[in-house]
Amino acid sequence: MALRSRGYDRCVTRIIAGAARGHSLAVPKSGTRPTSDRVREAMFSSLESLLDLGGIAVLDLYAGSGALAFEALSRGASTAVLVEQSKSAANVLRANAELLARVAREQGRRTVTSRIAQNSVSSFLRTPPGQLFELVFIDPPYELGEPELTEALDALVPHLAPEAVVVIERGSRSPAPVVPESFEALRRKSYGETIVYSYEASPVEESDDEKSQA
Repeated sequence: MALRSRGYDRCVTRIIAGAARGHSLAVPKSGTRPTSDRVREAMFSSLESLLDLGGIAVLDLYAGSGALAFEALSRGASTAVLVEQSKSAANVLRANAELLARVAREQGRRTVTSRIAQNSVSSFLRTPPGQLFELVFIDPPYELGEPELTEALDALVPHLAPEAVVVIERGSRSPAPVVPESFEALRRKSYGETIVYSYEASPVEESDDEKSQA
């Protein structure tokens, strides 16, 4: 399905596998950098060896076209929250979310639930967690400063389910992310100019003071 209207570009990315395999996604005209099909295919091959996507909740920060979250939904995830500050990109996300929902209805499958949060990542993460996520994608603009990324990662911790998997994309010229102490490194993979870091979020142990107040 090709989407052409104000704020949309021609479809240049597609769902690789799962229930919506082969369906094209719209991408914003500017300001985003969709993960290539090749990198996304490799990412999900790696991910599916780490966790079962069936029925999980996904969080996609700096969502852009939402290709990562929608790929996860196609492969069995039950819900996704996509955070994107740009109004035009958020409109594209809503169109892509409707595409996934329509495909699910046509196939008589379970309901696919997507929520678009048109907000900055920092503002979204400052809100009390409404749900916990088993899988998080973080694909910020390469020009995002390392202090801002570190701050976002720290703020993410309360939103994570135990043993959640966090996937971070960075440019090959960017330093490795500075992650919270509760993150355990799983994998680091290079794909041309892109490096993908995968972490598992260990449960955060309560301090003695917190235990005494409980």
